[in-house]
Amino acid sequence: MSVDVAIPADRNVMKKQAWKILKYEYLTIQLQCMWNVKANVIPALIEATGTISKSLKQYLSYISGKHEIKELQKPAVLCTAQILQEVLV
Repeated sequence: MSVDVAIPADRNVMKKQAWKILKYEYLTIQLQCMWNVKANVIPALIEATGTISKSLKQYLSYISGKHEIKELQKPAVLCTAQILQEVLV
């Protein structure tokens, strides 16, 4: 299982999600052939403002354990706020 995390701008979420899946497609095939295992790409995308893609809950269900979306959104929003504060001050 490969997990790739990104924090794209609001208008780029679906485009970024498709890019992440395509980006790791070759690696996934190589892992499956080399190690004879099932491999998946899980794009965990949370927008810079904290909103999530419609498919995030589905992708998180592939990862074992309990995952709270609030806990994933918090760092994205806080880092965005920190970046804005540094740029604007």
